[in-house]
Amino acid sequence: MEKIEEQFANLNIVQRSSGTEEPTYLLGIDTSKTVQAEKESLVAVLCSNGIIRIYDKERLKVIREFNGYPGFLNGVKFANSCDIVYSSCTDSTIKCWDARLASEKPVQLFKGYPSNIFISFDINCNDHVICAGTEKVDDDALLVFWDARINSQDLSTTKDPLGAYSETHSDDITQVCFHPSIPNMVVSGSTDGLVNVFDISIDNEEDALVTTCNSVSSVSYIGWSGKDYKQIYCMTHDEGFCWWDLNHLDTDEPITRLNIQDVREVINLKGGVLDYLIGGLYHEKMDKLFIVGGTNTGIIHLMSCTTSGLIHLTSLQEGHAATVRSFYWNMQDDSLLTGGEDAQLLLWKPGAIEKIFTKKDNLKIASSVYQRVRTHSNDSYKRRKK
Repeated sequence: MEKIEEQFANLNIVQRSSGTEEPTYLLGIDTSKTVQAEKESLVAVLCSNGIIRIYDKERLKVIREFNGYPGFLNGVKFANSCDIVYSSCTDSTIKCWDARLASEKPVQLFKGYPSNIFISFDINCNDHVICAGTEKVDDDALLVFWDARINSQDLSTTKDPLGAYSETHSDDITQVCFHPSIPNMVVSGSTDGLVNVFDISIDNEEDALVTTCNSVSSVSYIGWSGKDYKQIYCMTHDEGFCWWDLNHLDTDEPITRLNIQDVREVINLKGGVLDYLIGGLYHEKMDKLFIVGGTNTGIIHLMSCTTSGLIHLTSLQEGHAATVRSFYWNMQDDSLLTGGEDAQLLLWKPGAIEKIFTKKDNLKIASSVYQRVRTHSNDSYKRRKK
């Protein structure tokens, strides 16, 4: 535990993104998984104006931008085996671009069913299947699936769905996350409070549903953790946290490891405050799950998960000047990327010589854009009992 605490506490800012013409909130971060000696590592960032920016990781310079016009992009994800970057779109498509090409035209479109508005998605670990979640339209909230493999012999740039699940969520599907190493396992989360685990190698939806967990609140973040990634966890829009162990599905042991209705009310930050949760990360080498949260003034808190509660480890200060919306922890070099409402993308590295940066002023964004992005509030949403 001390190692990660020391690593996190020793992080210093080594690079700050250059300014852009249109300042935006930075809502999501992913990095290219391919490592090529002659090519720089890439970072993709989802912005609140619906644009994806591609950065050179070490210099944090914007290389190019992609947009979903006339739709609005939600989420950003690199493929696992190449530099293709994906995003879901409100125009009933999943779009993907080659991040190393200057062309703004998507190299592939994955077309949904009529009236689909995609607000979440993921691609599985072997890059063969995409799954996307929709907003509820009429009585339907769908998980839609596509074959993601790009066939060089097929000149068509548009693909139709393989099929969809329609019976397991009753409201907007806000989160989709494939298992890190088992390509047929996927977990979904919704504003209906349910977190569903599926084995998509099984033909029909009812049989494919492995288990349903209930967070009793609108799901804002989900992930896999534990040895062999046999645990799942979620966060809610009113800052709750749930953690379940799938190893106990066929035993008499309880599946719930931890359930906290509002982390802000129970966490001891040694005099500090917690305003919101950002996300989680499972550290394989340490076999530990960590939760990242923050304050409205830009302080970042690292907490460790135990079955008896969350323990505050350390905090990062002097980085952001406003709410932090996104992060990406690189397990290879223990570097951290963070993005916030101050329009800043920061690269932190342990033991690096600290560069002197001035905090940027907070941004005021037009209400039409502000309504499209997640906001944190001290007022808990009304919980829906199931």
